[in-house]
Amino acid sequence: MTVTSLNTVISQGMSPKKKHEVEILASLVNYITRSVGAHTVVDVGAGQGYLSQVLAFEYQLSVVAIDASSHHGVVTSTRAERIKKHYLTKLHNYGSSKGTLNMPKTITCCVLSSSMLKELSSYCCHHDEGKLNEGCLSDDLHERCLVEDLQLSSMPGDAHSMSSLVLAGLHACGDLSVTMLRAFSECKEVKAIVSVGCCYNLLSEGAQGSCDSGFPVSKGVRLMGVSLGKNARDLACQSAERWRDLENEAGVQNFDLHAFRATFQMVLDKYYPQVLSTNPSIGRQGKALRRQQKTKMPSSGFAEKRISTLELETDSLTDGVNFAKGEGLIDKCNLFEKFSYSALCHLGIKPLQDMDLPGLWRECQSYAELIGPYWSLRAALGPVLETLLLLDRLLFLQEQESAFEVVVLPLFDPALSPRNLAIIARKS
Repeated sequence: MTVTSLNTVISQGMSPKKKHEVEILASLVNYITRSVGAHTVVDVGAGQGYLSQVLAFEYQLSVVAIDASSHHGVVTSTRAERIKKHYLTKLHNYGSSKGTLNMPKTITCCVLSSSMLKELSSYCCHHDEGKLNEGCLSDDLHERCLVEDLQLSSMPGDAHSMSSLVLAGLHACGDLSVTMLRAFSECKEVKAIVSVGCCYNLLSEGAQGSCDSGFPVSKGVRLMGVSLGKNARDLACQSAERWRDLENEAGVQNFDLHAFRATFQMVLDKYYPQVLSTNPSIGRQGKALRRQQKTKMPSSGFAEKRISTLELETDSLTDGVNFAKGEGLIDKCNLFEKFSYSALCHLGIKPLQDMDLPGLWRECQSYAELIGPYWSLRAALGPVLETLLLLDRLLFLQEQESAFEVVVLPLFDPALSPRNLAIIARKS
């Protein structure tokens, strides 16, 4: 299998991480699709269509992109039209004026079950001539789907049979990766699947005997009575590789951010107990700070003039963060106050005048040194729990009556893309 390097036109807008992932996964999906003789690739959870467009334009595969966001569908189609011009120019320059291009087709649909994805898969396979008709969908499915310009391109040879397809998912979120596995096992038209999971924290977890949850999915793990809970599923998302690659100073600053978040929990407990009971999410406060930590800093330390340009993520703080410059160290108390005001703004809460944020920080500061060992332990245990989740999915496929060839392979550089393990299966 040869990995094709993407040109600047089709990779425009991709981050280095996304480009790395799409280059490798697209090559693999192309190889699998042609090895099983499938005619169509269904990109499940397609997002902005990066993978779909590479499969269509670079590898000339017929592709259907499914995503729950109508905005993503519009972005995919608009971006594909721009890329199409580049490839048509290339065809013209090569003297192939009669050449045709496959355009990725989009379906806006929230895939809620394997039966729903199974019906969509059958739909993509069996409606290949002319404009695909939304009326071919069942009433229940039609209510939840918006079909956008789904006219499948002609393909050489036996393409008009359109009898088989491959499911592909690049970081299909939460239960969606499990739904893909169930659709693969239940739908005869699906000949292979390439799935890279993501967002284990969003998996549904059912009681023993439940067959519809995201975990456990296999009979074997269900019979063992294994349960994880939200904290363990969150832990499965930890990346030991990313922690390992952090320089000492950047790692310490990450620990500080975790200390800020832990102390902010005490702010909610003391001043906003009614908010705390709702299990609030404050977003990624300090994201800009973490990005800056990856940039090499002058030897004079983190508090030099470059740090004064840092801004927290919330717009209310875009006038900058004030730092004390005592012996090259950040005034962590001041930074904690900024973090807390940003988090309150994110929650839509007005700060109280009598809040003693400096006092709370001083109260908790002595425990901050425990954050480093605690989060290091979490990072070490994360891959163990991720392995359990993936083995559960692998066992599910091996339990099926049909004969499947199944492997789990690391595809991406884990320091760049922590969720790098792909489940690859095809029907014998």
